[in-house]
Amino acid sequence: MYLRGSKMSLTRRRRRPSNPLWVITLLVLIAAAWYFNKVVVPTLPEMFQPTPTPTRSPESFVNEAENFYKSGKLKQAIDSYKQAILANPKNPAIYIAMARVMVFNGQYEDARKAAEDALILNQDNSMAHAVKGWALDFLGDYLEAEGAVNKALEIDPNNALAYAYLTEILLDRGNPEDLDQAIAKSRKAQELAPNLMETHRARGYVLWKTQNYEDSITEYKAALASNDKIWDLHYSLGTVYWSMGANDPEMYSLAVQEFLSAGALNPTNPDILTMAARTELAAGQYGKAAQYAEQAVNIEPSNPRLHAYLGYMYFKNSQYDKASDELSLFVRGGKTAEGIVVKGVPLAPGSVADNYSIYSLALSKASRCNDAVQVAQLILQNIAQDQDAYYNAQAAIETCQANAGSASQAAEATPTP
Repeated sequence: MYLRGSKMSLTRRRRRPSNPLWVITLLVLIAAAWYFNKVVVPTLPEMFQPTPTPTRSPESFVNEAENFYKSGKLKQAIDSYKQAILANPKNPAIYIAMARVMVFNGQYEDARKAAEDALILNQDNSMAHAVKGWALDFLGDYLEAEGAVNKALEIDPNNALAYAYLTEILLDRGNPEDLDQAIAKSRKAQELAPNLMETHRARGYVLWKTQNYEDSITEYKAALASNDKIWDLHYSLGTVYWSMGANDPEMYSLAVQEFLSAGALNPTNPDILTMAARTELAAGQYGKAAQYAEQAVNIEPSNPRLHAYLGYMYFKNSQYDKASDELSLFVRGGKTAEGIVVKGVPLAPGSVADNYSIYSLALSKASRCNDAVQVAQLILQNIAQDQDAYYNAQAAIETCQANAGSASQAAEATPTP
């Protein structure tokens, strides 16, 4: 049936077939929307909300480092300076401050590198050149050290710290003709910054070198008043007391006190305890000397030089077998009782030859004459120009000859059964 005039038709229209690409695209969009809403959105921080771990300012790390330094915690101070550098890597002052602490902590190569990093940021930084020179001094590169400090003074002629460092460089170089210049530089530092810890340190060093011991003590005590947690200052003051001990034995006890204070602040440095052992030895306290030398060896058991010191302490305490065993590690090398490998030191003039000769003496007194004569002849044949070693080697041979003579006489006096 058909209704005239009607806009409706009973005839059904045919639907156009669906496009598969559109279906796939629509499904992908739906899946992406669901993922974003369910997975991504929950991880986004709410607007205007603080972060859960607020970022520390570089200044806070610097303050922390300075507090560690004042309390003698040098390693922790360096770690805090490193954190400050991560927070602000473009501030040369942080690198310089860290380098100064590194020098006090014995990290000389690291200190040089830190100072050079500061110079990359600013080539005209007087302090960076000065601290670099100071680090190079401890590395034994005196020429480069002097050049770096002179560059610092060229940039800033009133840099008191640079004058103090230059004083130390000139003295460490060991040229007698530099002494007057070192004195002048230390006085210039004193003129510019009389209360600076490094000024007192430089003046103390000069006065010790010129044997003005009382004045040197005054300067080192003034440096310690600025920071009494710096091991190096206690060690230097102890060295002054040690130098005075020959004329006043009471000074030896004061020296040991300072060395022990230094060791408490820097317990991984065996040289501090070695110096305490030398002081007790000079005071005639051989047992105490051996105890400190033993502690030094325990810190660095692979060091042949420390075994030689310990052997000498045993020798002075008439413990010849122990002395021979320790000195053998220096001369021949070997392993400790704990299995630590020690490399022997080849014979050479000076302190090495002295250790060889003490070894020969210890062997002879321990009645180990075959070994004693062998070592003594090695010295006589190769280091005859070293008078002390030559004398001890001869004494070792004479001791063995005397022992052999006594044994021969005892054999002759024994009746045949």
